[in-house]
Amino acid sequence: MPPRHAKAIAHLSQADPVLGRWIAEAGPCTLRRDSAGTHFDHIARSIVYQQLSGAAASTIWDRVLGLYGGALPEPARVLRTPDAKLRALGLSGRKVEYIKDLARHTHSGALPQDTLHTMDDDAVIAALTQVRGIGEWTAQMFLMFRLGRPDVLPVLDLAVKKAVQSLYGMRKLPSEERLAKIGRVWAPHRTVASWYLWRRVDNPPQ
Repeated sequence: MPPRHAKAIAHLSQADPVLGRWIAEAGPCTLRRDSAGTHFDHIARSIVYQQLSGAAASTIWDRVLGLYGGALPEPARVLRTPDAKLRALGLSGRKVEYIKDLARHTHSGALPQDTLHTMDDDAVIAALTQVRGIGEWTAQMFLMFRLGRPDVLPVLDLAVKKAVQSLYGMRKLPSEERLAKIGRVWAPHRTVASWYLWRRVDNPPQ
């Protein structure tokens, strides 16, 4: 386990004993940053995966890569690809629009692909949410899983809300405001806290 995960777990366990007990039960944190490809590749893949099962999205993404010889090309080439070709791969018309808008923003420099990793979290979210189809949640996933930012709490995430409801014995799902308040003590390690909350839903205690 990376040293920063160990540091995060030590902090979370001390700051929040309830979460700490779950962390001890759930085991080591295996969260890893996805460093493959470009930021453009990663965001395009996120768009393809929206609202689809993992298997269906993986099949469509493989077709997209196959169209371009196994790797996503520069945004300019994506912009030149006829919409009908992309739709034939299984992409909805809306997702084709989203991917083209991402390519347009990236090609023009409106989305500064080469410097995203140098920007603070709020600036990254503001830049990404200019693109159609990318909301706050998708931008936060980019921060967590692409850039490896350590202090992100996706308060809109349903699974995170369900985990907090279960962990703290709540009668109903917490609001975004209440979740943010509960999570204050987890800072500056809210990304690892979120990972453990997802684990609570994926692998509930027996």
